[in-house]
Amino acid sequence: MLKTGMIIAERYQIAGKIGTGGMADVYKAKDQKLGRYVAVKVLKPEFRQDATFVKKFRSEAQAAAGLTHPNIVSVFDVGDDEGVYYIVMELIEGITLKEYISKKGRLSVKEATSIAIQVCMGLEAAHNHGIVHRDVKPQNIIISTDGKVKVTDFGIARAASSNTISSNVMGSVHYSSPEQVRGGYSDEKSDIYSLGITLYEMVTGKVPFDGDTTVAIAIKHLQEEMVPPSVYTPELPYSLEQIIYKCTQKSVNRRYDRMEEVIADLKHSLIDPTGDFVRIGPVSSSAKTLVISDRELGEIKSTPKSAKAIEVENVEEGQEPSRTRRKEDLRRRKKKKQRISLDMLLPLLALLAGVALLIGVIVVVGRSAGLIGGNRGGAGVSETPQTQEETGRKDNLVEVPDLVGKTEDEARALTSESHLGLQTLGEEPSVYGHGLISRQEIPAGTMVEAYTTIKYYTSVGSSELTIPSVDGYTGIDAEGLLRENGLNVDIQRIYSQLDDNGYPIVDPGYAYYTEPSSGSIGHVGDTVTLFVSRGVDYGDSAEVPDVVGMQRNEALTTLGKFLNIQVEEQASSTVPAGIVISQSPEAYSYQDPDNYTITLVVSTGQEGVESAAAVQETISADEAVAAATAAGEVWKCTQRLNTPTGYNGGAIRLELVQEAAGQRASTMIVDGEQLTFPYRLDLNGIPGVETGILYLSERIDGAYESLGQYALTFKKVE
Repeated sequence: MLKTGMIIAERYQIAGKIGTGGMADVYKAKDQKLGRYVAVKVLKPEFRQDATFVKKFRSEAQAAAGLTHPNIVSVFDVGDDEGVYYIVMELIEGITLKEYISKKGRLSVKEATSIAIQVCMGLEAAHNHGIVHRDVKPQNIIISTDGKVKVTDFGIARAASSNTISSNVMGSVHYSSPEQVRGGYSDEKSDIYSLGITLYEMVTGKVPFDGDTTVAIAIKHLQEEMVPPSVYTPELPYSLEQIIYKCTQKSVNRRYDRMEEVIADLKHSLIDPTGDFVRIGPVSSSAKTLVISDRELGEIKSTPKSAKAIEVENVEEGQEPSRTRRKEDLRRRKKKKQRISLDMLLPLLALLAGVALLIGVIVVVGRSAGLIGGNRGGAGVSETPQTQEETGRKDNLVEVPDLVGKTEDEARALTSESHLGLQTLGEEPSVYGHGLISRQEIPAGTMVEAYTTIKYYTSVGSSELTIPSVDGYTGIDAEGLLRENGLNVDIQRIYSQLDDNGYPIVDPGYAYYTEPSSGSIGHVGDTVTLFVSRGVDYGDSAEVPDVVGMQRNEALTTLGKFLNIQVEEQASSTVPAGIVISQSPEAYSYQDPDNYTITLVVSTGQEGVESAAAVQETISADEAVAAATAAGEVWKCTQRLNTPTGYNGGAIRLELVQEAAGQRASTMIVDGEQLTFPYRLDLNGIPGVETGILYLSERIDGAYESLGQYALTFKKVE
C-alpha cells in the first residue's frame, strides 16, 4: 500500500487511497508537472511477480491510452517505478453506476436509456479502435457529478484473461457472456451481452442470474432463461424489453452485430416505446440454449473452492477457434442429443394417452366412493394438514436475520434456517474484527421472499484512513462526519481564540479542530478528540440565548457556550417533532456557563397529547396564587408562545394546570380573547411549584378545539 505523500515516477504525489479492486488499488494523486489531480491505478503485489502478465497488462493499458472519447475515462500515462506498475487516469468526481442503482433501487426508463446510450457510445469508440472491454458492468461505469457517463478499465480484463486469472479478479460473473464463462473466444458481442445485463439491472434493480457461487451463476448464463424484466417492472416499455432480450441472447449470432445498432434502437425506443421494431433472428438448431457438456461441467466444478471462481482458458490475443474445431464441437453436441424419431414418438404418445385415460377413470370412481378427496364418512376430515412452518411461510415471505458481527459459518446457519441464500460482495475495513460480517445489503428484520440471496461484506479489521477536515461544521455535524469514517469521538469544549476585534475565531457550538489533526493518517476504530468552540470566555456569567422554536440540533449549537444541557421530550399537537417547545431558564437571563444546567423541552409530535378537558379531579388554583402574591411570594413564568400549528385567527383560551400536594390545580389565563403571536406570557404560578402545563384552544364555530399544550417553568421572584 502506498503512503500519503509518496511520489511515483518523480511526478505523481499520492494524496490518499480512493478505492480498490481485484487486481489494483486506486489512489488520488497530484500531477506535479501539470498541477492537476489524477487517479493512479497501481497493480497489487501478487500480480507484479508474473512477467508475462505484467507485459500484457502494460500493452493493454497502452492500447487503452489511445482512446479519446467523452464517454471513456482517459488514460494519461502508463509505467513502473521500482516495481510499482501503474496507470494514470482521468480523475472523475462521482459515483459508480452500481452505487447509483443501489441508492435508487432501480432507475427510470428514460434515465436508464440515457445512461445506456452513453455507455454504448464509449464502447463503440473502443470497438472502432479494435479494443474490446470484456468487463462491462455497473462497477466500471462512472456517473460524474455533472451527469456525464464514463466507462473505465479498458483492456484490464483482456490482460487478465490471457493469464488464467479467476473471475473474481476479472470482474463479476453476473455480467459475463456465455462464451466468456465457457472460456471461449470473446469479441464485441460479449460487450453487447454484458451491456444487456447491465441495462436489465438498471430497470429492475437486480441481476437476472444470481447464486451462492460463481459456478452456479455461470451455469445459469449457459443454460437458463432470464426472468423477463417486465415481471419486476410492469411499466417497462415493450421495445426496451426487446432490446434487452436481443443484447442477452445466448447465441452470439442472435445478438446485435455492432454497438451502433444498439444505439439506434435505444434512441428509437425513446420516441416509440411500444413499437415492435427490434428484430431478433430465428432460433436455428445450432443457436438454441446451449446445454453444457459433462466434461465442461466437470472442468468448471474442478476449480479450487478457495477461489470460488471460473478459470478462463488461455486464449492468445486475436486467436479464434478454427472453423474445423467449431464443426467438430457441433457434431459432438448433436451426437450426444439422442433424437427421438417420428416412428418412435407415435407409439409413445398413444401409450401416454392410454395411461392418462386410466388415471381419469380411477379418480372419478374414487371420488364417487369417497376414497379420494372430499370428506370421509361425513366426518369433515381435511386433506394432509399443513405444518406450522408451512403455514407461517404460506405467503412465501421470511424475515432477514441480523448477520452483522457474525462469522460466515454463523451467517450460513442463520440463513439456511430462514430458507435464504448468502453471497459475499468482498471485504472492507470496519470496526468489526477480521473475518466478521461488517455489513449486509438487506437490513435485518426485512420481510423478503424465501430463497432471496442476502449479500454481505466481511471485515478486514482496522484500516488506514485520512482524518477528515471539520472546518465550518457544527460540533454535532463534525461528530457525525468522524463517526461515519469509522472513528470514535471524544468531545472537548474549549473557549476560542479571539481576533483583533475581540470576536471569537470560531463561533460557539462549531467545530474548532481535531487531535490528531485533519489530514493525518489514522485507522478505523481510532479515537479522535473533537474540540468544539465555546466562543468568548465571559467568566461565570453568560447570557442564555432564546432557542424556543429552533430545531433540536440548532438549539444545542446555539447553546454551545454552556457545558450542561439537558433535553426532555414531550408530545405536542401544535409544535412539530424535533422543535424546542420551551427552555429553562428563560432567555436573556445570565447564568454560570460551567455549572448551570439548561433544560430544553423538545416536541415529539402529536402522539400522546392530552387535552385539558381530559384532566380529572382538577381544582382551582386562583385562591392559592392570590394568597401567595399577597404574602409577597411570587413564582413567575415569562416564556414565549409561537404561533400554534393550525391556528385560524380565532379567539383563544389558555388554561394552566399545575400539580401541588398531590392534586391538580387549574388557572384560566385567557378565555375568548384575540392574541397576537408570538405571545409573551406573564404568569404567576402556585408557590413552590416549578413546572406546569399550558393548554391552548381556539374557538371554532362556537366551540373550543385543542391546538396543543406547552410545558412551562416557573421561578421564584426574589
